[in-house]
Amino acid sequence: MAIDVQRVRVLIADDDREIRAALAGLIATEASLDLVAEAKDADEAVELARRLRPDVALVDVRMPGGGGPRATRAIRSDCPRTQVVALSAHDDREAVLEMIRAGAVGYLVKGLSGEELLTAIHRSARGQTSLSSAIADAVVAELANRLEDQERNHALHRQQLDRIRAVLLDNRIRMVFQPIADLSTGQVMGFEALARFQTELQRPPDVWFEEAQSVGLGTQLELVAVRAATKWFDHLPGTAYLSINVSPTTALSPHFEKALEEFDLRRVVVEVTEHAPVADYDALADALRDVRKRGVRLAVDDAGSGFASLRHILRLSPDIIKLDRALTSDIDRDEAREALAAALIVFADRIGSTVVAEGIEREAELLTLRSLGVPYGQGYYLARPEPLPVAPSEIPRVLPVPGLQPRSSA
Repeated sequence: MAIDVQRVRVLIADDDREIRAALAGLIATEASLDLVAEAKDADEAVELARRLRPDVALVDVRMPGGGGPRATRAIRSDCPRTQVVALSAHDDREAVLEMIRAGAVGYLVKGLSGEELLTAIHRSARGQTSLSSAIADAVVAELANRLEDQERNHALHRQQLDRIRAVLLDNRIRMVFQPIADLSTGQVMGFEALARFQTELQRPPDVWFEEAQSVGLGTQLELVAVRAATKWFDHLPGTAYLSINVSPTTALSPHFEKALEEFDLRRVVVEVTEHAPVADYDALADALRDVRKRGVRLAVDDAGSGFASLRHILRLSPDIIKLDRALTSDIDRDEAREALAAALIVFADRIGSTVVAEGIEREAELLTLRSLGVPYGQGYYLARPEPLPVAPSEIPRVLPVPGLQPRSSA
């Protein structure tokens, strides 16, 4: 009894009528193949493939209707069982890669022998790759380049990981503290803790934290900085508060609340930066609720530098809104900055928040901010970030700054 072998159903898509005829004639000589249709452009090829569901589609790379890549993507999307073999008179590397990215399992240069083409059709029907020798080198070269890129990326990741681990293991973080003052009196109300990295590689702190985040150690590095800052809590003068910066991810960590549990939380401010994305505001608000009930105040950092800060304010209801230096810089010379700051000040008052201006570097900026009703501020004009003296008595409680009207701290 004869065994009925299932025939491979083939679709031809090529805008050249003579090539379609030659391919059809070749397929007709092979008993195991069945030509189901011919298409002259990409649109027709896609429509016929959707309707007839061939096993293999021979697709010309450069034909009307969007070309082979567009037809290949549509066929592979709508007919996942149909294997696409690219046909082209060209062996350029970009065309090869574009078709393979689109989903073709084979790429054949026109002019190959009939036996090679028939073998490629059968291989493709089984999901196996078929490449003309003329373009195989291009594919191999591309794969080699990709492997080199992966190796470079892996080496870079290892370097970044080693750098952050060295900072963590060798405790290469030191903290400096910038006073936050009453803009009317100069009285120091609090100190923002800022991390500095003691390494041979000199980079801004935000670059270190971004790199730590990229290698999965962002929370660990931030917690080390928090602990380094809180070690100085008892050195702060009077009732001055300590302001620490954390990302939303770190605020969600149970280790963060534990790092604060030994301190008077009524003198702690947690700053959430505008640049840090928040995936789930409800989860972040829940995580901060307990520490806020115990006295921690929440600040939204960098307000005025982008839309994210406004979203933070609306979703988190902060106690403090910090005006970004991009807003305060040259505010005395820029009516737009002044108008935006005035609007934020009114908004903060309406929701019961306090405003702190960052980045004050000139007396004119200070006077403008004070005239707008900003009660507190920080910046190089007032005081630079510095390590705290060991003795609290050596820390000034009032800043002797021109433009302020200091009063006795007694």
